[in-house]
Amino acid sequence: MTVTAVVARDSGRRVQAAGDWPGARLFSDLPSMLAEPGLYDLVVIASPSSLHAEHANAVSVAGKPFVLDKPIATTAAEARQVLKAASSSGTPFTVFQNRRWDPEQLTLAALLKQGDLGKVHTFERHWERWRPKPQQRWKENDAVGGGLLLDLGSHLVDSATQLFGPVVAVYAETRALSTPTEDDVFLVLHHAAPGGQQAGRPGAVPGRATGADILFGEPPAPRGVVSRLWAGSLVGAPGPRTRVLGDGGAYLVNSFEGDASPFDVLDSEQPEGTHGWLVRGRERTAVPRPKGGHGDFYSAVADWLAGEADVPVDPADAVRTAEVLDAARESALEGRLVDV
Repeated sequence: MTVTAVVARDSGRRVQAAGDWPGARLFSDLPSMLAEPGLYDLVVIASPSSLHAEHANAVSVAGKPFVLDKPIATTAAEARQVLKAASSSGTPFTVFQNRRWDPEQLTLAALLKQGDLGKVHTFERHWERWRPKPQQRWKENDAVGGGLLLDLGSHLVDSATQLFGPVVAVYAETRALSTPTEDDVFLVLHHAAPGGQQAGRPGAVPGRATGADILFGEPPAPRGVVSRLWAGSLVGAPGPRTRVLGDGGAYLVNSFEGDASPFDVLDSEQPEGTHGWLVRGRERTAVPRPKGGHGDFYSAVADWLAGEADVPVDPADAVRTAEVLDAARESALEGRLVDV
């Protein structure tokens, strides 16, 4: 793929773009670029999250295929409207959920397929950083599109649902410790039971005993995996990146993309070509890493546009993620488990 046009409102960013992509046409606003459709075959929307819906709708009207950065929108209602606008205009698009191609995600997916963990009951992932001096960007300061729930939560929820299926209920805690928007997020996702089994009383939250259950002795409805997800910017000792627990063992990834972690020492003997450990008590075995990486996303986009492959990330997945994040906001405000 070749970059042929760039939109940047800030003059400094346009200067940077000119250096990064010599020969690309530079524009100060999206309408100006959309007025020259012969310059490009695909639009990549990487604007601040609060502008995603507006920009996606404009590109849909123009009829150009596009890649939309996550989150698809700031609310589920906006996300559904983006999907509807693209569908109505017949404009194909996909969502930049590049973390589906992380080494740990690919390795874990292969491990689950092999069945080495047995029946999985718990998925945990930490996306934690030590940033005592916050960066001054829209991600930290935008009251509408900023905050870690949208920024990292979009990835965390997508990763969990790709591995363990749809979410039926969510519990969340969020705090703003060092920035105007939340920089400390904790999510508990209750996934649907395998096969969609949701037995029990009508309206019962899967796996959650209510007052009626206790009073009348009714068992809670069956549930699937429980995911516990953390995101934080004021974490001096980031936790193990990923821990997946099953009745046949555990998958453990200690650190993430070179970020400092007190658990780095546990990877001192990690063999080349492996990622993470299969752990059973005191026993641990390095897990082979499948081929693949972030670059595969745009290779998949090229194949999709050529009609040789399915859409890399189904936008409907991003809408469901937005619904989970909406429920998480409600949970954090009300301090309760919320159905999705």
